[in-house]
Amino acid sequence: MAAEFDHALDLDVTLVPMRRRHLRTVLRIESQVYPRPWTASLFMSELTMRTSRSYYVAKVGATVIGYSGTMLVGEDAHVTTIAVDPDWQRHKMATRLMINIARDAAERGAKHLTLEVRVSNAGAQEMYRAFGFHPAGIRKGYYIETNEDALVMWADDIDSPEYAQRLTTLEGRVPGTTTVERARP
Repeated sequence: MAAEFDHALDLDVTLVPMRRRHLRTVLRIESQVYPRPWTASLFMSELTMRTSRSYYVAKVGATVIGYSGTMLVGEDAHVTTIAVDPDWQRHKMATRLMINIARDAAERGAKHLTLEVRVSNAGAQEMYRAFGFHPAGIRKGYYIETNEDALVMWADDIDSPEYAQRLTTLEGRVPGTTTVERARP
């Protein structure tokens, strides 16, 4: 288990396009981190929309330890989900996934990234700010299960050289290696 590892440990992480075979583990993580988890059928539906969706899993060895999803609409990319197995949190997995989200979105023509985050989730908001996200509004009662508000955040100009440099800087702060296998068209 990851709990045995020191937080500064250099890990070799591989990000691969999410496939049906990953869903059992993805659903387990989903149920551990979200009060209202997505269903297998919802993930399957998302995975079929390859031109407008992008889903990746993070693996250490053969073990799926996190995942992310993005929906592309014109010049905007919306982060639909990002989650890390609780046993693997605090190992920069979400940072690795966010770097991939931003690069993948820019490669696919997006100029802006957006997401919603619980107003109470200060840790996630701090990470998103490091990626250049800024608050843009509140969605009242967005999280139905708790009636909690969502903070809407945006990052602009993700296709610029300055943003690419921001990602390179963030990547330099992540110990270990991250290998990304891009989806085939």
